[in-house]
Amino acid sequence: MVTEMEHINNIERYSKRPNINLELIYDQINFVLKKINDNIKEFGIKFPEATSKNKRYGVTDNVDWTSSFWTGMLWLAYEVSGDIKYKNVAKSHLESFKQRIENRYYTDTHDLGFLYTLSCVAAYKLTKNFEAKETAIEAANLLLDRYFSEVGIIQAWGKLDDPIQRGRVIIDSSMNLPLLYWASDVTNDKKYYNAAYNHISNLAKYNVRDDGSTYHSYFINVSTGEPIGGKTVQGYSDDSCWARGQAWGIYGFILSYIYTRDSKFLKISQAIANYFLNRLPNDYVCFWDLIFNDEISLNEEKDSSAAAIAACGLLELSKNIPYGDPYKDIYENSALRILKSLIDDYTSKECPESNGLLLHAVYSKPDKKGIDECCIWGDYFYFEALIRLIKNWEMYW
Repeated sequence: MVTEMEHINNIERYSKRPNINLELIYDQINFVLKKINDNIKEFGIKFPEATSKNKRYGVTDNVDWTSSFWTGMLWLAYEVSGDIKYKNVAKSHLESFKQRIENRYYTDTHDLGFLYTLSCVAAYKLTKNFEAKETAIEAANLLLDRYFSEVGIIQAWGKLDDPIQRGRVIIDSSMNLPLLYWASDVTNDKKYYNAAYNHISNLAKYNVRDDGSTYHSYFINVSTGEPIGGKTVQGYSDDSCWARGQAWGIYGFILSYIYTRDSKFLKISQAIANYFLNRLPNDYVCFWDLIFNDEISLNEEKDSSAAAIAACGLLELSKNIPYGDPYKDIYENSALRILKSLIDDYTSKECPESNGLLLHAVYSKPDKKGIDECCIWGDYFYFEALIRLIKNWEMYW
């Protein structure tokens, strides 16, 4: 739990708005739409793999935790363009999400939140699709099955009796809770809200360190509630700070603040954001773990996907800071600086052989997976960040 929030050390870096105008943003949106048009022909009713190989995504079925990011991009494309072709392709995905829930395949994961928020909840919010609503509620029920009510946590991965995964909670799960908050709203049943609130409170207690950095994962004894300790899976070490996890935390905690109006979640999102911003390199795009910087990079890779997530989280954080608070502009300017760097140096615009949007992402360095490649969630959040800059976007989250 945060006890001492870092102040932003070099606040002058973020005191001025960068040169990012509507012409540049719309140029990027058109680039994204062209890439999506090309990928519709390639993917059809299927999905891109989580990460590219040699800058190109392969095609796969709806089997990974990442499937919905492509569907979410189609919904964003429909919103920004009004072109029904994007809506039709996104709708064609809904049957596979329904079948995935009904047949319980690849559902032993907290990532049901990612999967069904960007597919079925988005479909319901945009088109009032009743079947999508019912599928999303069923996904929320399945996510609720992973909740240990005695200790107030949702297990991240694996079957609930898996001795390796039992009692593991991960910072990423902060982004999966909107499915439960939404389910509580549409069903008028507080059980979903209560589980989400208790879980995020325990993430704040265990996964967020005193200084605002985060553990990727933390183990809790589900029989006694005793904390066991923090472990990384995709970070550099147990004691370092995995950049994408930090970005999930910025965004995830502000989302819980929006649903609960509990001010502690706003403060925690700020603490996580300040820690993140204090460790950005000169070009504002983080290394894959925040232990690295421009001086101590050891030729390590950047993670453009973490940067895109953080940009969205910072924009939402800024939106929820009261007017008159100087940090309101600081968080917005920091998001814009990250986004401007991504636009200038990290897109595939000069790499036409790639079917991804953002180059130079990292899936999992310890697993030697998706290193310096495109990652589909990075593409989604890049598009979401652009959309946020041209309209008062109603979140799918």
